[in-house]
Amino acid sequence: MIGQSGTSTERDGLDGLDTPCLVLDADKLQANIDRMRGQLDALHVTLRPHLKTAKSLDVARAAMASPNGPATVSTLREAEYFAEGGIRDMIYAVGIAPHKLDRVGAIRRRWNTDLAIILDSVAQAEAVAAWSRQNGDPLPVLIEVDADGHRSGVAPRDADTLVAIGRALSDGAALRGVLLHAGDSYGLSDPAALRAAAEAERRAAVAAAAILREAGLPCPIVSVGSTPTARYAKTLEGVTEVRAGVFMIGDLFQAGVGSCAVDDIALTILTTVIGHQRDKGWIITDAGWMALSRDRGTARQAVDQGYGLVCDRAGLPYPDLIVQDANQEHGILALRKGSSAALPHLPIGTRLRILPNHACATGAQHDRYHVIRGGAMTGQIWPRINGW
Repeated sequence: MIGQSGTSTERDGLDGLDTPCLVLDADKLQANIDRMRGQLDALHVTLRPHLKTAKSLDVARAAMASPNGPATVSTLREAEYFAEGGIRDMIYAVGIAPHKLDRVGAIRRRWNTDLAIILDSVAQAEAVAAWSRQNGDPLPVLIEVDADGHRSGVAPRDADTLVAIGRALSDGAALRGVLLHAGDSYGLSDPAALRAAAEAERRAAVAAAAILREAGLPCPIVSVGSTPTARYAKTLEGVTEVRAGVFMIGDLFQAGVGSCAVDDIALTILTTVIGHQRDKGWIITDAGWMALSRDRGTARQAVDQGYGLVCDRAGLPYPDLIVQDANQEHGILALRKGSSAALPHLPIGTRLRILPNHACATGAQHDRYHVIRGGAMTGQIWPRINGW
């Protein structure tokens, strides 16, 4: 079979895979990690990679500074999985629900793991301090600070609340510092605006840390994190670590933001052509929204990529060919509206690769990565986990 590039693809190993499935390009993954590490090394901060996108121990080992960490997780299922795999330094970066404290404690005891939690209210702080006293385990805590009005967190200059939380924690728990996430950066695409968002995140973090320190409270960690702001930050003075995550894999949404190029995206969904509706200009595949996810985040961006951008089996995009619609197990490929490109000739049985809108959501539909290097299957399968 001949790909778009005109080179033989018979020996790429993809014909041995059932479809749909996830294909992870280990070369692009490593290049993305190296690029971010170089950026943060130059700014003299630690990378604490967020593992919620990858959910894979093999990817984590490539991204972390050491086999022990540091790392960030978004579920306690992730914390258990990565602790069992030897990672000992983690932050569970979702506001703590008090009923989860026993599970947090169990992870810390079973694997001797330094698992920290986050919160943004006095009520949570009091519950954590009480649990810590009762169990003889001073839980390490970071106060979540709101960088930009996006979601959770204490306002960065709300001294009364920050200090009240810190003092409540001092009655049993261990205040580690502050944690921020510039979520509004995902709605940007202009480089100047992204640089401004990164600086605003930094300033908010430094301001909150200063309030705690002036009140005599400890704040050794100043943690910020989003892929766009990490990519565009010019200075991170006063920050100790960055928790970016999706940068490792990339996706079409991040390409629309400007955090990566389409060619940097390391993840694709391998699919097979199973039919045609020629009068409608449709090509049908066996990858519907159960394989791709229902994420349509690029619909709000300058370029709407449908449910994904269609590539040949070598990973080269076809001009303007997208997954226009998706049913549960059927993908409907069509040319982007207004395109002057020609619909490619893709016979039944043709293998294609789809670039995802959102790597986290697409990955969550699968339990493993099939790994390629140099454009060919390695035979390696990297497990990934889901659940909470």
